[in-house]
Amino acid sequence: MFSGIVEEAAQVVALEREGENLHLTLSCSFVNELKIDQSISHNGVCLTVVKLTDDTYTVTAIKETLDRSNLGLLKVGDKVNLERSMLMNGRLDGHIVQGHVDQTATCQEIREMDGSWYFKFAYKYDKDMAKRGYLTVDKGSITVNGVSLTVVDPTNDSFEVAIIPYTYEHTNFHQFKIGSVVNLEFDIIGKYISRIMAQ
Repeated sequence: MFSGIVEEAAQVVALEREGENLHLTLSCSFVNELKIDQSISHNGVCLTVVKLTDDTYTVTAIKETLDRSNLGLLKVGDKVNLERSMLMNGRLDGHIVQGHVDQTATCQEIREMDGSWYFKFAYKYDKDMAKRGYLTVDKGSITVNGVSLTVVDPTNDSFEVAIIPYTYEHTNFHQFKIGSVVNLEFDIIGKYISRIMAQ
């Protein structure tokens, strides 16, 4: 379980394909605090630490994960948003994030607004999935590459988010361009409500 508050943008140092799996090796400032079997959110995808060195760690993404996320598009040198699992003895600063990416979206527009930025993302709309809570609502929560954000101006297949300078600088948002592919996790509470309403 995560909150969508990114701790660090880590660098990809190696990528290795093994069958349909992808092993990702990353470097971050808290490698010495990690343990084998620990869950970490990578651009919003919950992955398990499988290998550690003094300055890197490795996780493995399976085909299902690669099909639903942008992890298969990563290159050595890219930055990945990291968040360790949430401690249950503190404040929930973002929103409830599972680390289970629902689908990807594409960056359609970036506007700088006197010190902050607005990003517009478009995603594939599916009417049946929308009935099950896979949608955005104005002022609702959305997770983009693992970052907990508030939705602005949603349509059936797009939404905007406003990014403050701190988030822009400390996540991989500063690397986004028009056409960048990001991971989305829709609000789990909305999914549960939609499911209950359908019964």
